[in-house]
Amino acid sequence: MAETKRAAQTAQTESGVTAGSTEAGSASVAERERFGSRLGFILISAGCAIGLGNVWRFPYIVGEYGGVAFVVLYLVFLVVLGLPVMVMEFAVGRASQRSSALAFDQLQPSGKWHWFSWWGYLGCLVLMMFYTTVGGWMLAFVVKMGTGQFTGLSSAEVGGVFSAMLANPTEMVGWMLAAILLGFLVCSMGLQKGVERITKVMMVCLLAIMLVLVVRAVTLPGGVEGLAFYLIPDFGKLFAGTTSAEQWATFGDAVFAAMGQAFFTLSLGISAMEIFGSYIGKERSLTGEAVRICGLDTAVAIVAGLIIFPACFAFAVEPDSGPGLVFITLPSVFSQMPLGQLWGSLFFVFMSFAAMSTIIGVFENLISWSIDKWGWSRKQAVVRTAVLVTVLSLPCALGFNVLSGVSVPGIGDIQSIEDFVVSNNLLPLGSLLYVVFCTTRGGWGWKNFLAEADEGVGMKFPAWARGWVKFGVPTLIAVIFVMGWIPLIGTWVGA
Repeated sequence: MAETKRAAQTAQTESGVTAGSTEAGSASVAERERFGSRLGFILISAGCAIGLGNVWRFPYIVGEYGGVAFVVLYLVFLVVLGLPVMVMEFAVGRASQRSSALAFDQLQPSGKWHWFSWWGYLGCLVLMMFYTTVGGWMLAFVVKMGTGQFTGLSSAEVGGVFSAMLANPTEMVGWMLAAILLGFLVCSMGLQKGVERITKVMMVCLLAIMLVLVVRAVTLPGGVEGLAFYLIPDFGKLFAGTTSAEQWATFGDAVFAAMGQAFFTLSLGISAMEIFGSYIGKERSLTGEAVRICGLDTAVAIVAGLIIFPACFAFAVEPDSGPGLVFITLPSVFSQMPLGQLWGSLFFVFMSFAAMSTIIGVFENLISWSIDKWGWSRKQAVVRTAVLVTVLSLPCALGFNVLSGVSVPGIGDIQSIEDFVVSNNLLPLGSLLYVVFCTTRGGWGWKNFLAEADEGVGMKFPAWARGWVKFGVPTLIAVIFVMGWIPLIGTWVGA
């Protein structure tokens, strides 16, 4: 009986009707919004993946672990870990023609996986609870840089401006609301006229601004030294240490850093990519599209280093201050450049586009989920979701001032808590569950997944990799999950 059901499910999926659909469901599928172009799908998916981590974290760890030597490690894990999970999210979306709200109901009608529909919704909500605040920071710094507030200031003085902004609840909430309003305004215009059209323009402008900034950075006096530090491979940094134990420990840290960056940069596991798969047709295979998106995401991260390292070396700044590099160090660097106000403004416009492309993509996920789950119109979904996101975003915006006393030992303030919930828990566990769903008979099953992934022209998913995808990928994800908890547990035990 089970084999008969699976065979029927496969036949329905291959014929373009998802398993478990009714006549009403089929009619609804036909009316589903679509991307207007393949380019829109690629740019919007990449835009959702591109964020702050591409700009400050990737260049920093590349420099710390030997430049291009680390990039090789990163690309290996991107291919063997991040890429398969991305293809799975796309496949679930395209086969079901639904957001994650109903995708698992369509593809696995027995009910065992229906609960998983809430995972992506809650994950996207928690992500927006703190990412809207980050997006607000970017918008604020566009204005501050453009109006010359950082002109002539040292890093310490810029840090004072940043700290004053964090301590001002009115300013923090105001910029957070600006990010939310912009995001939902775009989404309210619809998929093609709003999300696709605006995000395409933002992404093209983002890439153009990056190229302009690269030319400016590499032509600075001393910029060549920054390029050498960044691009010349130094394999010795992968094995730094005086003893063999220290050397292998350093290499282990580099491997884990590469694995974590390859995984987290794509925002996998909370169905952020699944929704975009539901908006595309079957003309192209999903593996080839996922490769292009991963390539664009990686290119932005690498090019960001071509901006940051030459600029830092030109002005004798150590590029190792994490988020502070963006909000404290770089504004003072730009203020020392000829026409620094212009270059700094362009940089933060670029950063705002990177942040807003993610916010718009995740908002679209939440809106589509609500439309599918509760049958709301787009207008209803936009208004109700905007109110919900606004309320849930307030604790983070106030967590640096009014609620600054709220913290968890070993994690930190409200923003750090929310980030920990998403990055260290929902992303890895959600990705693990996607792999289980797509590779086991108790879920959608390997054959159904492979057939959907390979539909259309282009690169096919390697069928011979089934063993690796079923066992190797979950093992790496489990390592990421456990390693994310070990330092925290150590802190709690030590306390």
